[in-house]
Amino acid sequence: MTAPGAVVPPRADWPEPSPATPAGQTLTDLALTTFRLNARLMDAAQDMAAAGGITAAWWQVLGGVLDQPRTLADVGRLMGMSRQGVRRVADLLVEQGLAEYRDNPAHRRAKLLACTEAGYWSIRRISLVQHPWAEHIGSQLDLDDLRHALATMRALVAVLEADRPAD
Repeated sequence: MTAPGAVVPPRADWPEPSPATPAGQTLTDLALTTFRLNARLMDAAQDMAAAGGITAAWWQVLGGVLDQPRTLADVGRLMGMSRQGVRRVADLLVEQGLAEYRDNPAHRRAKLLACTEAGYWSIRRISLVQHPWAEHIGSQLDLDDLRHALATMRALVAVLEADRPAD
C-alpha cells in the first residue's frame, strides 16, 4: 500500500509486469468474475437472511456453528472471515440471544460459540426461502457444470490456503 504523501515515480519509470500466461490471465478473469459473483450472492443472502430476522453476516457466523460449537478463529477459517470480524458479529449474536459463549475444555481463554434455539429458529426460517431459491437458480445450470465448478473452487481454495503463510 502506498502511504499518503509518498512519492510516486513518473509512469515512464514504472516497472513492466511480466506478460500474462493463459493460466495467469484465466485466473485473473476468474478472480474478477468471483468478485462480481460474490456481490450477487451477498445481495441474495441479505434478502434471504431477512426472512430469519438477521443479516447475511449474522447468517454466515451462525452457519459456522450450526453443526457444533467452535472457537471464533475456527469459525473464521471455516467461513472465510477474520477472527475480529467473527468476534464483532458473535458478540451481537450473543447480545440478541441467537448464540452463546461456552467454556472450551481444550482452551481456557478461547471460548466456544454455540447456536441457541433462537439462532436455529432464525436459520430454519431462512432455509424456507433459501432452499427454493437454490432450486430455482440451480435448475438453470447443468448439474455436472455446477459440480465441476464446485470442485474447481475447492481446489483453488486449497492451493491458495497452502500458499499462504501460517498465521
